[in-house]
Amino acid sequence: MRILIQRVKKAKVAVEGRDVAETGRGLLLFVGVGKGDDAGDVERMAGKVVNLRIFEDERGKMNLNVKQTGGMILSVPQFTLYADTRRGNRPGFDRSAHPGIAREYWRRFNDLLRQEGLDVREGVFGAHMEVELVNDGPVTIWLDSKNPT
Repeated sequence: MRILIQRVKKAKVAVEGRDVAETGRGLLLFVGVGKGDDAGDVERMAGKVVNLRIFEDERGKMNLNVKQTGGMILSVPQFTLYADTRRGNRPGFDRSAHPGIAREYWRRFNDLLRQEGLDVREGVFGAHMEVELVNDGPVTIWLDSKNPT
């Protein structure tokens, strides 16, 4: 599972010109599910997102997580995080999970965040989306369940 995290002041997703999800201060998550990912990866990644201390405290240090700040989450499914560009200039997506599995794991991931008391908004799985955001910092973090850092 791969997640590109952006700390945002606000973010929104539109499909066919219609706004479908919007958040204020919090996290914008681009979430990809790969072949070989399992329920354990989903749980670990949800725990990591909830506890990741990338918000500033009163001293300006990144010591607070999204829960501690009352931040919101916008979760956007994105299979292109598994793009393979090793050969040629056209990316391949063979390392992405089958859409049925990816949808199930993405929804489970979002549900785990909600169980932590977070306000989670969602993009639309399989749709062509327009994503707008105001990155805060900018702070952008990459997580990969198969290559933890």
